[in-house]
Amino acid sequence: MEKYISIINQRTFLALGIALLAVFVTVQFDFQYDFDLTMISIAIIFPLVFTIRSAFKRREKALEFLSRFRTGLITVDTSIQQNPRLEITDRAEARTQILTLSERLITYLGPEPMSYDEVRSSAGEITAFVAQRQVQFKTSASLKIHNFMRDVYSGAENTAAIKEHRTPTSIRAYCLIFIYLYPVIYSPSLYYRLSSTLNDFDQWVLYFLCLFSTFILISLFNVQEQLENPFDQKGLDDIRLSKFEIREKDLINLEN
Repeated sequence: MEKYISIINQRTFLALGIALLAVFVTVQFDFQYDFDLTMISIAIIFPLVFTIRSAFKRREKALEFLSRFRTGLITVDTSIQQNPRLEITDRAEARTQILTLSERLITYLGPEPMSYDEVRSSAGEITAFVAQRQVQFKTSASLKIHNFMRDVYSGAENTAAIKEHRTPTSIRAYCLIFIYLYPVIYSPSLYYRLSSTLNDFDQWVLYFLCLFSTFILISLFNVQEQLENPFDQKGLDDIRLSKFEIREKDLINLEN
C-alpha cells in the first residue's frame, strides 16, 4: 500500500491547497466567466503526456542497455573460463574482475551511487587482462571477447547517460507552474458552466470537480518525476537493479 501512495507528496498538498483556495474565492466573490477549456489541454495535458512518454522511453532503453551489458559480460566470462590455456588462477582473477564490474555498475545506478570512474576502471581491467594474455587466446576467441566487451561498454555508457541526463527540465517546470495555475483558471469557468446549465447545484460539486481534476494532474506529474530516475528504487515502475547484477551462481563453474 505504501508504494501506491508514493505519488502523493508535498506538491500534491500544495496543488490541492491552491485548488481549495481558488474555489473558495470563486464562490465567495461570485467570480465566473466563459472560457474554452481546450486551452487547458494545450497548455498542460500535451506537454505532460510528452514528458511522461519520454521518461517511459528512457526506462525502456535503460532495460535494453542493462540486458546488453549483462549478456555481454556473462559471455565474456564464459569465453575466459572455457579457455584451457589459462591457469585456474588467471580464470579466477578474471571472474573477480567481472563480478566487481557488475557490482559497481549496479551500485552506481542505485540510490546510493558511486563514481562512474570506478565502473570504467573495472571495465578497463578486464580489457587489459585479455590484452596481456593475448597469446593464450585463439584469434577467434579473442575477437569474440572484444566484440562482447563492446556490448559491455555500450550498455554501461548508455545506461550512465540515461541516469545523468533527464528529460528537458524547462518543460517539466512549465508543466508544474501551469498545474498550480490550473485551478485558478478552471474554477471560475466551471462555476459559470454549472450555474448556467443547472438551475440549482450544490457548491460541493464545484469543490469536488476542481479538487479531483487537480489531483489527477499533479499525480500524473509525480508519476513522471518518478520515471525520470528509474534506478533510485523509489517508484512503482523503477527498474529492479538486483535482477541485472551478475552473481557467482549465474556463471559457469571455474572447473569447466
